[in-house]
Amino acid sequence: MVFNSYTFIAFFAVMLVLHNLPLSWTVKKVNLLLASYIFYAAWNPPFILLLWLSTVVDFFVGRALYTQENPHKKKLLLVISLIGNLGMLCFFKYGTFLLDNFVLLVNAAGLDYHPAKPNIILPAGISFYTFTTLCYTIDMYHKKSEPVKSMLDFSLFVTFFPHLVAGPIVRPPQLVPQFEKPRHATQKQMMDGLLLLSLGLFMKVVLADGMLAESADTVFNSTDLLPALDAWAGVFAFSGQIFFDFAGYSTCAVGVALCLGFVLPQNFHYPYAAIGFSDFWRRWHITLSTWLRDYLYIPLGGNRHGLLRTYFALMVTMLLGGLWHGANWTFVVWGGLHGLYLWVEKFFRDRRKAKSGSDDVPAGSPWAGAFYALLTFMLVNITWVFFRSGTFAKAWQMLVSMFGMAADGRATLSSLALLKVAVVIPAMLIAHWLMRNTKVLTLAHKLSWWKVSLVWSALILLLIWAQESGSSFIYFQF
Repeated sequence: MVFNSYTFIAFFAVMLVLHNLPLSWTVKKVNLLLASYIFYAAWNPPFILLLWLSTVVDFFVGRALYTQENPHKKKLLLVISLIGNLGMLCFFKYGTFLLDNFVLLVNAAGLDYHPAKPNIILPAGISFYTFTTLCYTIDMYHKKSEPVKSMLDFSLFVTFFPHLVAGPIVRPPQLVPQFEKPRHATQKQMMDGLLLLSLGLFMKVVLADGMLAESADTVFNSTDLLPALDAWAGVFAFSGQIFFDFAGYSTCAVGVALCLGFVLPQNFHYPYAAIGFSDFWRRWHITLSTWLRDYLYIPLGGNRHGLLRTYFALMVTMLLGGLWHGANWTFVVWGGLHGLYLWVEKFFRDRRKAKSGSDDVPAGSPWAGAFYALLTFMLVNITWVFFRSGTFAKAWQMLVSMFGMAADGRATLSSLALLKVAVVIPAMLIAHWLMRNTKVLTLAHKLSWWKVSLVWSALILLLIWAQESGSSFIYFQF
């Protein structure tokens, strides 16, 4: 089930009615849990078994980790949790990838080995709920928070349908306490939630799917070299598409949860207004960035053990972050490029700090800051080429086209497609820059009711005009 469907609208309306009936809090939580399973089962019902297995194992292992005093038994319990969670993730998401690379390695060694291709179906959102349960058991190992008392609360924490399939990736202290006492949305929360849901659907249906997806698909699906204009337009289109698609999902998720009285963490904060790449990762997929920082970068040493160790931890974190997105070497290169950007940025920051005592990017005037933000955006677009391309050959074809080395490239985008990109992308960048230090709801609360109503009505009318978009969100495949 996807947010951008009439099925979800009916499902959500029923949930709002049930959640506001005069029922006990336990019954309401059971309703939410059953609804979350139904929401997930709309893709492939048998994969609910994986959710149950992960939930049950980590609930009891997490409790044992918290109470266990024997260090050897404690490490054994953590290993059990890691093997269980990462084992499922590796099998379903990386099984075919690992087998293909093993076959290439064996054949390169001179052995003729060609096994049958495994028919493995990727469960929707497995990367997201695996990271959700992993952070719980790791926190229990380090006793960063107390174990969840109720299996019902823990099950709801793992499977709560707004965040289940594509995040935000929540930590136990962010959500579990909200299940302990009765919650329902206030009138203000309900209105804010519906506004965010409308905005998220507008970003997905109208902007990502209606305005940009066709241009991006046309360019990246082309088998010919392209003129630089078409190539850049396609990359810009994908840059906007993936933002509006994923940030749209996250905005919907936060809005849906808020309508039920729950608060989820923010996942995007105008990333294309980032000044530098550290700033970009503080604004893009925030819950994944903080997860990788807390559970990978810092355990690898972070910046506590010298410069070389810091560079090593940074690159490993970004490479694994790239691999998290997909079982393909192009995703690893995407992560590696971001690691390289962060390396270069850190190098110049360290030099600047040694000279002036400050490591801030020298934004200076607003125009200088805008220039650095635009430079960051352009370099991020280079990485999107590898993210979107299925093969290195395709990525190279795109790069050759983008940098004008394909003089005889054949135009593939229509004038209308180019116009859409030329309107939407600059408007997106301007909006990001103007909103970089505020939030949508903060701005909405400052505006008069009739201005908010006017904008909201326009969003709804454009959604109706665009009609239902049945396409799944891009990050469902991760």
